[in-house]
Amino acid sequence: MTAYQALFDAGALVRIRSLGALQEFRSSWKLHHPLAEEQLDFAGRIATVAAVGFYHGGDVLYTLKDVPGIWHEGCIESADLS
Repeated sequence: MTAYQALFDAGALVRIRSLGALQEFRSSWKLHHPLAEEQLDFAGRIATVAAVGFYHGGDVLYTLKDVPGIWHEGCIESADLS
């Protein structure tokens, strides 16, 4: 993966990772845009990517339609509804 390249584009369906995965990310991530407590309530939810942005240095950040907060790429995965 190269810098400033997102796995998901705006409009993509994604699944927010499990509560355990979000809690692990929250406890280990010490840099910009930490997960808020309220974001944990959305674990497992399927959402549409509303926008994709990048933090200086290339970290991919997403906003999701109808879901609060900024989401790191490691907190979401493909919704693969097949």
